[in-house]
Amino acid sequence: MSHTFKLSVLAAAVMAVAPTAQAFEAGDFILRAGAVHVAPDDSSDVITVGGASALGSDARVAVDANTQLGIRATYMFTSNLGVGVLGATPFRHNISGAGDLEGAGKLAETKHLPPTVTLQYFPMHSGSALQPYVGVGVNYTTFFEEKTTGALSGLDIKLDDSVGVAAEIGLDYMLSENFGLNAAVWWADIDTTAKVETLDEFDVEIDPMVYMVGFTYKF
Repeated sequence: MSHTFKLSVLAAAVMAVAPTAQAFEAGDFILRAGAVHVAPDDSSDVITVGGASALGSDARVAVDANTQLGIRATYMFTSNLGVGVLGATPFRHNISGAGDLEGAGKLAETKHLPPTVTLQYFPMHSGSALQPYVGVGVNYTTFFEEKTTGALSGLDIKLDDSVGVAAEIGLDYMLSENFGLNAAVWWADIDTTAKVETLDEFDVEIDPMVYMVGFTYKF
């Protein structure tokens, strides 16, 4: 039996099952779980000491990416509108030198949690197994366990919490009445002020793109 024939049979079977899978209706509770990758689109102010560019005219920092387990929940209050909440295991980020400080390597590390609430719109009919959606809402990011390393080792560091806009686009494909697959992308406006002993305060924009793939379960 050829691979083409096998794939054709599998595709036909999926298409035959999918239309019978009822998707989302008012009162449904939808749980999604999977891998979440946070990819910062970061930038920072020039770091100064006593108002002077003592570390270089382009002394900045950069924030690296991280992947964790994500859990998202949606409550449907109509067949087209729902409220979504994002949670995850704590993300860990390294903060490294950039610009004139690029050679300094890792300067600090932190963990953060980014709970996010969005209003989600599902344009497809509730009987469709394919359910794309968009959402917009608010992100609150709290930083904790901040620690300096390398050239800044031993200095106190504090990152302020952040509140900003969040937007998302996603897709659920229901394979049965209750179980399906999910993929989503969203963006969050995350800005913080870094307070490091002996250095002037400086702002860091993280503004990440966030990617998630996982499973959907409808209650």
